[in-house]
Amino acid sequence: MVAMLQEDNGTSSVASSPLQVFSTMSLNRPTLLASSSPFHCLKDLKPEERGLYLIHLLLTCANHVASGSLQNANAALEQLSHLASPDGDTMQRIAAYFTEALANRILKSWPGLYKALHATQTRTINVSEEIHVRRLFFDMFPILKVSYLLTNRAILEAMEGEKMVHVIDLDASEPAQWLALIQAFNSRPEGPPHLRITGVHHQKEVLDQMAHRLIEEAEKLDIPFQFNPIVSRLDCLNVEQLRVKTGEALAVSSVLQLHTFLASDDDLMRKNCAVRFQNNPSGIDLQRVLMMSHGSAAEAPENEMSNNNGYSPSGDSASSLPLHSSGRTDSFLNAMWGLSPKVMVVTEQDSDHNGSTLMERLLESLYTYAALFDCLETKVPRTSQDRIKVEKMLFGEEIKNIIACEGSERRERHEKLEKWSQRIDLAGFGNVPLSYYAMLQARRLLQGCGFDGYRIKEESGCAVICWQDRPLYSVSAWRCRK
Repeated sequence: MVAMLQEDNGTSSVASSPLQVFSTMSLNRPTLLASSSPFHCLKDLKPEERGLYLIHLLLTCANHVASGSLQNANAALEQLSHLASPDGDTMQRIAAYFTEALANRILKSWPGLYKALHATQTRTINVSEEIHVRRLFFDMFPILKVSYLLTNRAILEAMEGEKMVHVIDLDASEPAQWLALIQAFNSRPEGPPHLRITGVHHQKEVLDQMAHRLIEEAEKLDIPFQFNPIVSRLDCLNVEQLRVKTGEALAVSSVLQLHTFLASDDDLMRKNCAVRFQNNPSGIDLQRVLMMSHGSAAEAPENEMSNNNGYSPSGDSASSLPLHSSGRTDSFLNAMWGLSPKVMVVTEQDSDHNGSTLMERLLESLYTYAALFDCLETKVPRTSQDRIKVEKMLFGEEIKNIIACEGSERRERHEKLEKWSQRIDLAGFGNVPLSYYAMLQARRLLQGCGFDGYRIKEESGCAVICWQDRPLYSVSAWRCRK
C-alpha cells in the first residue's frame, strides 16, 4: 500500500507507508544498533531509510529499557530525538510518541525523580477540550460512525414491537448516536416506543450537554422520552443506579469501555499471588507456574528470554488471566447479564496491547498506531492543528499508557475480539450475528463518506473495522442465554 505524503511545498509525492516499512523488517531481531550512525548523517536519510531506522531504534531502545541497560537506552533516545518529530512525516510522528513513552517508562523506574519532576504540574481536566478531541476523532475517522450505526441497527432489530425501551450507554459522551436512534424509532411503522436512555459518564458537563440535545430532539418529534444521567466512573458504577424497571425492554451499549476493567483484574491477580507467596514455604515460583499454566508469553524462563532476544518480562499478567477467573471484568459482565438485556452491543479495539512484556506491547502497538496515523495521513493535512490534537491528546496518551505504565495505572489494555467473545460467552451471553442489512449500511457509510482504505470484514457474526488489512476495532452483539 502507498500513502500520499504532503511535502513542505504543498505538493504530494508517493512514499512508503508505515505498514509497508514494517513489512520489510524482521521485527524480532533489531539489527541497527543505536551507535551505528553519527548524528550528522541522520538528517540526510531518505524518508524510507529514516522510517526503517526509526523503527529499529525504537526496538533497540525498548530492548535496553526492558533489560535495564539504561545507558544504552539513553543513547538510543538521543538518536531518536534527532529524527522523531510530532509534526514531521507519519513515521516521525509515530516515533515521537513512542520515544516519549519509553522515556517516561525509564523515569518511572525512579519514583522519587518522577514525582519530583511532576510535583508542580497540576493536571486539571479541561472538559471542553476533551469533548472537542473526541468530536475530532468522530469527524476524522469512520470508526465511531460505523460503531453507532451497527449498535443502533442491532437495538432497532431487537426492539421490534416493544412499547417501552430502556437503553444504557456506558460511555455517554456522543449525542449523535442517540439522536439517530430517536429518529429511527420515530420512523417505525408501529410508531415510537416510550424511550428512556441512561447515560453513564464521569463528567457532569458531558451528561448535561447530551441531555439537552436528546430532550430537544425528542420534544421536536413528540416522542415520549426520559434521560437518566449517572455521574460515575464505570469501575465505580452501582448497578442499582441504572434503575431498570419491570416491563422495559433493555439494551446496553458499551463503546471502548470494557478493556478498562482488565487493570483491576491485574491488581486482583497480583494480590492473589502475594497471598500465595506468603503461604508457600516450598519457595516455588507460584506466579511463574500460574502464568505458564495459562499459556502466557512469559512461559520461558526470564534469563532465557533475556539471553535469546533481549526481552524482559514487565511483570504484568492480566493478559494471561484465566478466562474463568472472578475478576472485575467478569463481575461487571455478570451484573449486566443479571439485568436481562434483550441485546448488548460491544465495541472494542481489536488489538493485542495487553501482553505481559514490554516488547510484546511495543510491537503490537506500533502496528496499530502506524495504521491509525496512516489513516490521518491520507485524510488530513500535516499542518492541521486538529490532527495534531488527536495524535497528541488521544493516540499519544494511549501509547504512553500502554508502554510507560504498569499495574492498575495501565488502563489501555486492548485485546482481540476472540478474547472478548470468550469472556462475554462465559458470562452467559450468546452471540447475535449482525444482520446483512446492518453490514450493508455500514459498508455504504464508508463508501459514501469517502473513507477510502477502510473495509469491514465479518468474523463469526461480528464486524471488524480494518485499515487496509489491519484490524482496528470490532463490534459485536449479544443476548442473554437463559
